[in-house]
Amino acid sequence: MQKAKPIKQELHSVADPDIAAHSGRFFKTGPGEYGEGDKFLGIRVPVVRKIGRKYQQLPLNEIEHLIRSPYHEERLLALFILTYKFPKSDEQEQEQIYNFYLAHIRYVNNWDLVDSSAPKIIGAWLMDRPKELLYKLATSDNLWERRISILATFHFIKNGQFEDTLKIADLLLEDDHDLIHKAVGWMLREIGNRDPNQLTDFLESRHEKMPRTMLRYAIEKLPEKIRTGYLKR
Repeated sequence: MQKAKPIKQELHSVADPDIAAHSGRFFKTGPGEYGEGDKFLGIRVPVVRKIGRKYQQLPLNEIEHLIRSPYHEERLLALFILTYKFPKSDEQEQEQIYNFYLAHIRYVNNWDLVDSSAPKIIGAWLMDRPKELLYKLATSDNLWERRISILATFHFIKNGQFEDTLKIADLLLEDDHDLIHKAVGWMLREIGNRDPNQLTDFLESRHEKMPRTMLRYAIEKLPEKIRTGYLKR
């Protein structure tokens, strides 16, 4: 059976201090920043993905050693493994992965960790199930739980379901964090890519109170004349 310890050793063997220093700045790990205190080994994402595919049979009790790690790339690896396991699992195993994710949600604590996992696990599991959890997360005091709430709906959007994304976007409309503005605007843009009328209907009564960043992200793919109209108003 695969164990986490040699996988950690493999990660550490490809670590690069220069990349680690850059990642620390990029993911805002300084005092008072959103990633304060996070540690990096210095490994490019494609390398972490490749290792994740190699060890996708790792059991949940061993994945736990990775997801609880103080190192960002070890947590990212854990999440990649979960996303590889999920679609290949039966319903019972998928539920176990979903519950494992929620039990360790405090370790999904930066935007790349959220974005790479929430749609593929939380969104995929809740696709045809009650979605109360997402509305609870949307009102959380925790930045990353709020981002999970909207990013999870990316799975719904890809399957032509927009209702929950729009409702959660409404809940987050006056959020005070830039990373939520970007996430909501991104998901609204994804709706607009598939159904421009759904997006413009949503924006018509809301664009004036939307944070500027959220609005810019949402309208990015609309015709220039329409974009200019929203920004001027």
